[in-house]
Amino acid sequence: MSQGQGVNLSYEDGARAVELARESVESYVEHGQREQPGSMRESFYERTGAFVRLESTRGRGSLRGCAGGYRSGEQLGHVIVDAAIEAASEDSCGSEISPSELPNLTVSVCAVRNVILTDDPLADLELGTHGVAIDGGEGGWLYPTVPVEHGWSAREYLDRTCRKAKLAPNSWQDDDVVVTLFEGQVFREREADGSIEEL
Repeated sequence: MSQGQGVNLSYEDGARAVELARESVESYVEHGQREQPGSMRESFYERTGAFVRLESTRGRGSLRGCAGGYRSGEQLGHVIVDAAIEAASEDSCGSEISPSELPNLTVSVCAVRNVILTDDPLADLELGTHGVAIDGGEGGWLYPTVPVEHGWSAREYLDRTCRKAKLAPNSWQDDDVVVTLFEGQVFREREADGSIEEL
């Protein structure tokens, strides 16, 4: 098992990361423009991966978009902007976010802290701490908080990440499928455009 370090965000950094993601989604959806990170917080200059999730608060709620990557040579501020735009686009969950949806979206950001290459994901995986990325098939990943939200076991979490990568559920056991675990700090809006919490 080998590790690579990432960024460590303060609460203020995390809150600004979520605000930046929301501003990026709104700028893209309403004007078709790419938001510039502007004067970034010091931690946003770190080169690390990040993910953005957009969830609808309408009805029972649903995932409306997710994008990002666990490794990047770009600065965190720019990674957040790009992931937010991709999450809002039709490439993410099949349909682009419309302007009328914006008041009913919650935004969350996961900033990658540690990347762990593992030969034994079932043994190394800590639920609630690690996100999972599968390199194989079409590639797929899930946030560290997802298995806790859904009450999944470690095996189920790995199986579902494989399905997201368009692979058979137990493909994480195959030699030609690379499983990467990543630790991340997750910050999200408690309600649409509302106060921000760290999970």
